[in-house]
Amino acid sequence: MSNSNAKSNLPWVEKYRPSNLDDVFGQEEIISTVRKFVHEGRLPHLLFYGPPGTGKTSTITALAKEIYGPNYKNMVLELNASDDRGIEVVRNRIKEFASTMQIFSRGFKLIILDEADAMTSVAQNSLRRIIERYTKNTRFCILANYSHKLNPALISRCTRFRFQPLSENAVRDQIKYVIEKESLNMSMKAEEALLKLSKGDMRRALNVLQACKAALDSANDEIDEKMIYECVGAPDPEDIETILDSILQEDWTTSYLTFDRFKKTKGLALIDLVQAFVEILSGYELKSQTRIAILKELADIEYGVSRGGNEKIQTSAVIGVIKAAMENEA
Repeated sequence: MSNSNAKSNLPWVEKYRPSNLDDVFGQEEIISTVRKFVHEGRLPHLLFYGPPGTGKTSTITALAKEIYGPNYKNMVLELNASDDRGIEVVRNRIKEFASTMQIFSRGFKLIILDEADAMTSVAQNSLRRIIERYTKNTRFCILANYSHKLNPALISRCTRFRFQPLSENAVRDQIKYVIEKESLNMSMKAEEALLKLSKGDMRRALNVLQACKAALDSANDEIDEKMIYECVGAPDPEDIETILDSILQEDWTTSYLTFDRFKKTKGLALIDLVQAFVEILSGYELKSQTRIAILKELADIEYGVSRGGNEKIQTSAVIGVIKAAMENEA
């Protein structure tokens, strides 16, 4: 199989993964700082942390490719969450790679520990000493979603960079590039819905876009807003408005039947509907006390659902909370 065919069969997350730092979207300050470290020849141990899909892995792999070029595979050791990263891996594989001197080029080797917050505490403790011992010829880059799950002594040995959720403009730029490359036809409303639902997660945006393309009957068909919501599994805003209007304007029994009908016919989860109500109600002009009451009560319901509360009772509670709050508002 040729390289072009192999690449065309990849998931879009990998197919469009940046090959150099110029192609990384939305983290300009971090990239400029890391680049400065490299050009000055004083790259420290790095800790990249933040939500998924914000470019942590893409940034370090693009940086490594810039530093090592064709020697990338010889000079970089990548360990992901799929690998066993207990004490034995730290003692054997990481130690063995870090302790050997460079053959192919001068400078340092690089060890990338992806999703390091999944490492055992014993392995993290063992890693501290290895980082200190082999600093002369090896640099470590630790990637994690949550820094609080890492050993404080391990964090203190690294220069920390917090990856924020990507801005809408950064996600939009990449989406437009992919749409052009894949020759997709996408409406403006669908694009806005995708940006809203991705919530700064580039991986999620690309996966949804690829799923939408796969769902098209013909390559020339348009991807619309409804298709985006269906691929994400998020409730359609029109359905939410219909349910909310029923709760606000109709009697309790009719509201409950409308709510229940939409849940069953559209396959909607109560917890998603609660979050959608919060978003819509945040756009309403309400008294501060009313807004606080709604948020507090809906938070309790969300907690009840997550603890395995009865769906019928929690659905009734949602209707009761919104009706009571709006009555007080009036």
